[in-house]
Amino acid sequence: MSTLTALARAQAFAAGRAQPVATVRHLHLHDRPLVLVPYAMAGEANAPLAAMLGSDRDKPELLVVAQPRNRDDRFAFAASLAEILVPYVDSFTAMTEAVAMDRGRDVRYRFTDAPQLWVPNSGGVDFLRLFGRSTRFRRTEGEYAVPAAVPLLGRWLTFFGNSAEVPGSSLLLNAVQAISSHWVTGQSSAEDAQLAALLAWVDPPAGGSVFEAVARAENPALTPPAGPATDPAFDNHVLAPLLAVAEPDVAALTGILRDQLTPTWHLMWRALDLLRTLPVGARVAGRWDGDRDAYSAFVQHLAEGGAPQPRRDGAVAAAARLSRLESAAARYAVQRAFDDPLVMAEYRLVGAAFEGEVTLAKADRVDDSGKRPVLRPRIMVVTSEPVRVEVGAALTSPARPSQKATVISLTAVADARTEVLLELSGGMGRKLVAEPGSVPEVGERVLFTTLSEAYRPGGSFPEPEQTPWTHGGPPVHEPDEVTAP
Repeated sequence: MSTLTALARAQAFAAGRAQPVATVRHLHLHDRPLVLVPYAMAGEANAPLAAMLGSDRDKPELLVVAQPRNRDDRFAFAASLAEILVPYVDSFTAMTEAVAMDRGRDVRYRFTDAPQLWVPNSGGVDFLRLFGRSTRFRRTEGEYAVPAAVPLLGRWLTFFGNSAEVPGSSLLLNAVQAISSHWVTGQSSAEDAQLAALLAWVDPPAGGSVFEAVARAENPALTPPAGPATDPAFDNHVLAPLLAVAEPDVAALTGILRDQLTPTWHLMWRALDLLRTLPVGARVAGRWDGDRDAYSAFVQHLAEGGAPQPRRDGAVAAAARLSRLESAAARYAVQRAFDDPLVMAEYRLVGAAFEGEVTLAKADRVDDSGKRPVLRPRIMVVTSEPVRVEVGAALTSPARPSQKATVISLTAVADARTEVLLELSGGMGRKLVAEPGSVPEVGERVLFTTLSEAYRPGGSFPEPEQTPWTHGGPPVHEPDEVTAP
């Protein structure tokens, strides 16, 4: 937990209300998301019990598994889920747009929109991922055949589950994580995992204290769990007697599960309403473009008869995926800071960023020490904030992200201030005269940071056949004393 987050938690507890840790929304919020609230059978490995889902908050659909231990009932549930989810994800393939490639010399096409799924918490994400794994390899012919939509559903759920691991992706989101990344409460992170309790802090009801609202939210008799795990008391005293018979009363089972899921359904839409109150971050649209690219590529993969996702990645594929996730995490952290002054404040506090006033500026300075003269303006920035960078460090200003500032000198002056001399390069045009506005002027407030959006090349990995046999490569056959000629 960072210092500012700890301070915000203390302030939330003192004020009795969640405190913002973001000034903008750092995720894409679809106009027509598909909300899905799953329930799983306790004691059974990812056995579905029920799901409430839909893209219309006033018309949720409830799917119930009459006997979760029965294989046929589970795959009937999967088929019913596919009848709702697959048409939804296919509904975004009507329109495409051209995207320039290779500096305009080529073009590719992607869909103008993409689907977005919402679940209550990380447990819901795990449920969908595991349910996709258990359905995407099912056969549609022969013994133990399942409806044709079931393996397709599994492949889509796996796609969404994989996308949820990518920092900054908005294809599959969980409400707890989305709310927690924009507000902090006066309770622990473990307590924040309960969606009802989390929202009680962020949007407490009028006429009562937040602590009373949280107490009601944490009482499963008053506020059922958001799933996929159910309340043990509900399992033992309500659900178990109904499922103890060979043919349960489906109407009664549907009624009690509707009562359990409906409160969370309303909480999900309430969470979306809260997120819509925040202005969207400037770089969110670019990340959503990446999501649309991923969606378009997967639709094409399915259309071309591509194979299902493998049960597990090979060594090279796993390493490449880990590298992509690490790059995405670093890029997402930088973009959040550039979009949000409250996030950037964390870096300013530790000296990785500083804000100050330009006191000197030589916009027409030219460096002619090399083979040809180049424009290299210099500015002096005076700041009272901690500066923990070294001479020669490369800095970036969020206001001019394509420009690099190199630290030339650091000088401590009176009143605990620091003079930072910076040399600028890039982002000023191709001439020896800087374009208007490209060089900060005297009196301008500027912010510089060690963070950078500069392109980072991915890792270089060998082909699978070039790896050792321990990592999936060909076995090594070395002659021994017996077999050697």
